[in-house]
Amino acid sequence: MRVTVVGGGGFLGGELVRQAAAAGHRVAATCFSRPGRAAAEWRTLDVRDRAAVAAVLAALRPDVVVNAAYRQDDWATTATGAAHVALACAAQGARLVHVSSDAVFSGGAVTYAEDAEPDPISPYGAAKAAAEVAVRAVDPAAAVVRTSLIIGDGGSPQEARVHALATGRADGVLFTDDVRCPVHVRDLAAALLELAASGSAGVHHVAGPDAVSRHELGCLIARRDGLDPARLPAGLRAGSGVPGPADVRLDCTATRRLLRTRLRGVREFLRERAPSGPAG
Repeated sequence: MRVTVVGGGGFLGGELVRQAAAAGHRVAATCFSRPGRAAAEWRTLDVRDRAAVAAVLAALRPDVVVNAAYRQDDWATTATGAAHVALACAAQGARLVHVSSDAVFSGGAVTYAEDAEPDPISPYGAAKAAAEVAVRAVDPAAAVVRTSLIIGDGGSPQEARVHALATGRADGVLFTDDVRCPVHVRDLAAALLELAASGSAGVHHVAGPDAVSRHELGCLIARRDGLDPARLPAGLRAGSGVPGPADVRLDCTATRRLLRTRLRGVREFLRERAPSGPAG
């Protein structure tokens, strides 16, 4: 199977490339500036350029495209870019799996199933919600997969921030009232590739079963990596002025019924020390 990962240079994208190649697929990947380390046919691509997206996918002729490209501060990349990818996939007849986010929800309901209507309260959440609308309008057969905080074995932005705070290299706090359902990057990538092969359409939720605050998450990472959790500053998101929801928990019950991939909870996968050692 020919698999193309759009946004392959990112944390999730790199794991998708690695797993797809390990499964024996013919893998291509796009990046905005620098290719990732994983073995693939790399193409530089700005998803904001509709003609460029169409040209790259026409040249690659993928059977499956997983779109993991986004920029939190750039509507054109996150929203418009997703529409460009969907249009190009439709033109090529490629199966599309689009990666979305729990940021599409306000947190008012706390727990959200796949059929919940997005009600974003941040610019990034609004861009992700707009991307979902575009993808589903252009390609009703596509899978839209919402996920939560993505953690790894030392390589994620979340882990890097914890290390920076615990070692005094950064200022800031970890919120105790900001709750998510973190997922391991290996579990998420495996689930995305499994959904790609399944042909299942519509919205899916893929996140871990444990709901933890960002501060508790930081403490779990610190303990795994031999850092002192007491050095992690705690604070409240409420009243901080930081845009976005506080408590958002993705209900993954329906999607779990479809998956062979087991989505581990954060308290399980952060129990042991990271094989690659601490980040930072």
